[in-house]
Amino acid sequence: MADFDRRTALKGGLTVSAVGLLGTTTFSAAAVAAPGAAEPKIHDTAAWSARPPNGTIEVQNHKPTYIVVHHTVDPGNVTDYSLEHAFWASRAIQNFHMDTRGWVDSGQQFTNSRGGHITEGRHRSLEVLRGGTKHVLGANVGNNNSTCIGIENEGLYSTENVTPALWDSLVKMVAYIASQYGISPQFIKGHRDFNSTECPGTVLYNRLPELRTAVGGLLGSASPKADLPEWPLLKPGDTGPRVRVAQELLRARGFAVPTDGLFGQSTKDAVSTLAAKHGLERDLCGATAATDETGFLGSDVWPLIVGPGTDLRALKARLAG
Repeated sequence: MADFDRRTALKGGLTVSAVGLLGTTTFSAAAVAAPGAAEPKIHDTAAWSARPPNGTIEVQNHKPTYIVVHHTVDPGNVTDYSLEHAFWASRAIQNFHMDTRGWVDSGQQFTNSRGGHITEGRHRSLEVLRGGTKHVLGANVGNNNSTCIGIENEGLYSTENVTPALWDSLVKMVAYIASQYGISPQFIKGHRDFNSTECPGTVLYNRLPELRTAVGGLLGSASPKADLPEWPLLKPGDTGPRVRVAQELLRARGFAVPTDGLFGQSTKDAVSTLAAKHGLERDLCGATAATDETGFLGSDVWPLIVGPGTDLRALKARLAG
């Protein structure tokens, strides 16, 4: 998949560019994390009897920039916390990704079960991670896979919380990845920070600051603050000032939508049309099995409706207020 260049220089103040997708920071991705986090128990593809990939596993000659947290949705919030179930779930995910999505293998590099069992997802991910210098190209973050290494967390976390075992293994796994690649905790992201999706669920997404702090503690480093907040995720049915801001921006782009602060059908249609026009990938996540994400307005759509020369700092402060 094609990759965005998020490092476009900002000239004359904060103006719209690809960097606006995730905000800016005074820290580089490799500047903060200290080496030395222990490798947790990771079960490789052979352990869970993975199918062989049906195509070439691409290994890129660079490190990933971001660690991305997902939720699987299906399998859901099961109460079988056994290793055998974790292996079954890994096989089910691989079958779905290969047979339904049409991918060469599991889309994510690693999977974390509700019982806290970590498995290798895409073949060669564990081997390459241990090397610490290259990146297995996955298929879990639309248009950004060359910069992202992804962890699927078993379950649906839109309204429910993760299990303590899953949280503990997630902290350890993310810390190990950050240690191997020299990634700052600030570059731990959720799927919705790249694409207009519910993933990794609102509850888990809202715990990402806690995850960054916990990982920073294991690495002996602080988690720096981003200069700009993330773009908010707006959904059909939402109401309020942020929806009104989006509608105003859509109208400036020629869409006949009201500015009533209600994310209704016309606003949904405008967002869907804009996303399709720019080739944004839809149906990216298992979350679509539980929720129709058509028309979601998130991190990949906001830059398309923001006019050139817009003061991003002021706009994002308005959206965050």
